[in-house]
Amino acid sequence: MALQPCLLSPDVKAGTGRRFLSLFLPDWPTDYLKRREPELSTPLALYEKIKGGLQLAAIDTEAAKRGLRVGQSVADARALVPRLAIRELDRPMLENAFASFADWHSNASPLVSVLTDITPYGDLILDITGVPHLFGGEKIMLSMMISRLRQVGYTVSGAIAPTIGAAWAVSHFVGNRIVTPKTMVTLLDSLPIPALRLGRDQIAALTQMGLLTIGQVRQRPRKPLQARFGASFLIRLDQAYGEIEERMTPRLPVVEHFVERRFHEPISQLDDVLAAARELAQKLCAALETDGLGAQTFHLFLYRVDHKVMTLSLNAARLTRDPQHIASLFHHRAQRFEVEEFDPGFGIDMVRLAASSLDRLDVAQLGAFETENGAADIDRLTDRLTSRLGPTAVLKVELVESHIPERAARLAPAVVAETESPLSRPRPRRPLRLLPMPELVRINAEVPDGLPASMIWRRQPYRLIKGAGPERLGAEWWRKRERLQLVEEVEPEELEPGEKAKQPPYVAALPLHDPEASTRDYYLVEDTDGRRFWVFRQGFYDGDLPPAWYLHGFFP
Repeated sequence: MALQPCLLSPDVKAGTGRRFLSLFLPDWPTDYLKRREPELSTPLALYEKIKGGLQLAAIDTEAAKRGLRVGQSVADARALVPRLAIRELDRPMLENAFASFADWHSNASPLVSVLTDITPYGDLILDITGVPHLFGGEKIMLSMMISRLRQVGYTVSGAIAPTIGAAWAVSHFVGNRIVTPKTMVTLLDSLPIPALRLGRDQIAALTQMGLLTIGQVRQRPRKPLQARFGASFLIRLDQAYGEIEERMTPRLPVVEHFVERRFHEPISQLDDVLAAARELAQKLCAALETDGLGAQTFHLFLYRVDHKVMTLSLNAARLTRDPQHIASLFHHRAQRFEVEEFDPGFGIDMVRLAASSLDRLDVAQLGAFETENGAADIDRLTDRLTSRLGPTAVLKVELVESHIPERAARLAPAVVAETESPLSRPRPRRPLRLLPMPELVRINAEVPDGLPASMIWRRQPYRLIKGAGPERLGAEWWRKRERLQLVEEVEPEELEPGEKAKQPPYVAALPLHDPEASTRDYYLVEDTDGRRFWVFRQGFYDGDLPPAWYLHGFFP
């Protein structure tokens, strides 16, 4: 039960090519339902409503042996097989179940994707580049992946090849085989046209032309094929042979640093999971320290023996590689995780700890003259509270780009992964305390645009002896009455000979705002007792309406 760090093998680092494993589960809908509901009898068929009729959408192996086929009407199917078990097909449920099934396969490779070119479920692709040496080679890995699925009742075939297209084609039309770069071209040439993952119309048209194998298609000129079948046809062809790279979209976040532990006997207690997490944290932090990195986001993957995976993720307030701190965060989070019905199923046979949001974290040497400011302790406290109470229970004030003071800050989760740098421009001086809403006051000024001389707030008079200002704050440009003119309008008589008229300007559908009503003149004033207030005037004296004065905040 030793810890197993997932590292790339030397041949991958040398760049000898990629390897992909394809798993094809043709009877996934019926196999999944029979595992979910063991009382279902066979043969089993699933139907769906199409054009007002009921047609078979999926059948199991036993139903296929008795002559049933997909697309057949339910009435005909019942006539052929009177004891046929029939259920309605629930596509969203099957898609979600297959997505969780795909996530579970990340215990073999962290890069797992669902291919939805033909059906939304039934095809899995794993990027196993550099992984087979952990299992004893590609042959043993492929045999293990297929055998463990067959043992639980799934019909499956698989293949390993240098490209995604080749692996998919071989798993569908050949069966369990390992394809090398030397044998890939010959094998693909012998496969039928549908092995290229083409549309039905394209396959029918190629068949009418007498093209039955991929090798026959490759012998034809490319330009006529592209003109008739489109560029997508040639892209599929080149992707299968490795002329064009086909990229997969992993379902789980890609992490560069992770460690895992496999158990000979499945575990089911939460304490055992947390103990494994502590050991994995030691191993992970040692690897991060070797690379001079720290992480802010950590993921704990729990792989159950019933082909499901549970994920537990958390963030730290700052970059860290302290194993004790990471383990304590998962311990606090587990208290809520247990309330949310921690369900190990039939047991957990593997635990993986991964780190993301990585950045440089140099080693800090503590000396006798170092001053401890307590910032690290506050961050640890914030992490513990967030992991125990939830990410939205602990908030912090976050600055926002806005000229209006009440819009210049908002509450945000205190612990989140850093995605953007904080505002770098200098911030103007602002009071420590702002009123929830500016309150109306009465102000007397020596001259209309001069400094305030006295103020009445909440029926209490204040004599003002000092003041500074004004600081004029206006509405943001995107809130002004004027709309952006992206193209300048030109009158026809102003056009030069032969010059075309420009397109009319684009008018954004933004709400209009009165720029005068949004303009404020802020003053910092001080009364005879030394109290300092932040007041502003809304509007102008020369306007149609008299201006209004408001108290907005207090300076210390």
